[in-house]
Amino acid sequence: MRTEGLDAHRTIRAGHGWQPIDRDAAVSALGAEGEALDALRALARDLRDTGKGRTVTYSRKAFFPVTNLCRDRCAYCTFRRDEGEDGAWTMRPDEIRAWAERAHDLDCIEALMCLGDQPEAAFPGYRAFLASRGHASTIGYVGEACRIALAAGLLPHSNPGVMSPDDLALLRPLNVSLGMMLESTSAVLRRKGHAHYYAPDKDPDLRLQVLRDAGEQRIPFTTGILIGIGESPADRVDSLLAIADLHQRYGHVQEVIVQNFRAKPEIPMATCEEPDTVDLARTVAVARLILGPEVNVQVPPNLSPEGLAYLLDSGINDLGGISPLTPDYVNPEAPWPHLAALARDCARAGYRLAERLPIYPEYVDRPGFLDDGLRERVIAAQAAIDARSTEGAAA
Repeated sequence: MRTEGLDAHRTIRAGHGWQPIDRDAAVSALGAEGEALDALRALARDLRDTGKGRTVTYSRKAFFPVTNLCRDRCAYCTFRRDEGEDGAWTMRPDEIRAWAERAHDLDCIEALMCLGDQPEAAFPGYRAFLASRGHASTIGYVGEACRIALAAGLLPHSNPGVMSPDDLALLRPLNVSLGMMLESTSAVLRRKGHAHYYAPDKDPDLRLQVLRDAGEQRIPFTTGILIGIGESPADRVDSLLAIADLHQRYGHVQEVIVQNFRAKPEIPMATCEEPDTVDLARTVAVARLILGPEVNVQVPPNLSPEGLAYLLDSGINDLGGISPLTPDYVNPEAPWPHLAALARDCARAGYRLAERLPIYPEYVDRPGFLDDGLRERVIAAQAAIDARSTEGAAA
């Protein structure tokens, strides 16, 4: 591992600022072992501490799988279904309403709207369903779902895949933030035999354009990379650099997820090796050194339950959405951690667990990033979080 590209980061300990790690050093760092790995993680941890301190956050959410129909066939996915296939499901408005009301009763704040990419392009029965609701596209129906969630007292965060500028504009006033995983900028993954060969919506140029369009519209945006799906170390770095470049230009990337591939027996990639905790930690540390002290870097805690302390000490500051009501429909074999146990685990590692909104606080008052029609709801939701935090501290 080359260390000279990391030397500049040691100045953070003396308070002299921060410069992004260069590409060559970042690629080299993804192979760090032993003392070099310890040094890499320490640099990332120190950089995180300068921007975020020792508080690690999460969002109390309900997961709404609006539809699991999807025109893409990613080689690692168990979520998507074809029309008529066993397990195919599109939530009806009454289901969305019932789930939203139950979620509100359980003190959830975030309504995560998650679904397959552009199912109307592949399934005629689904197109007929949309037409029966007065919608020409899935995005229109997601908007209806968001209105239902808002009426129940939740704050929507939608992750519907590739979106056009018009789609973003439709969803913006109904969501406090939006999201779409970049996953990877690797064009190789779209070739035959690779993870995204049957997934036209995973074209890197399409997904990067969504991030640009979200930046143009000042939408607080969650994105990230998926590791272990056939990408090279250089691909991981290039994906993170692309996110960093767009965030530097628009300032809208509120959160970057580093998500690890999980093998499942029913997927084409069932025999592929999963990234281990060390590989994930190296990638997290490099992400922090590329993205800087202020960007929120997340790992899903249910996908690495035994490595929490190690990952916290590698530069993350967020654990994403955790639900008391709904499973992780994308990774149903991986249950959410219990919040009380998670708080204890964080405390043992030297961190404080704190609840947050699905829009990060730095975007609430940043001009132009929160629709005025949602501001009072956000203020009320933050007051509810503060009240729960006070009650918990008193107990």
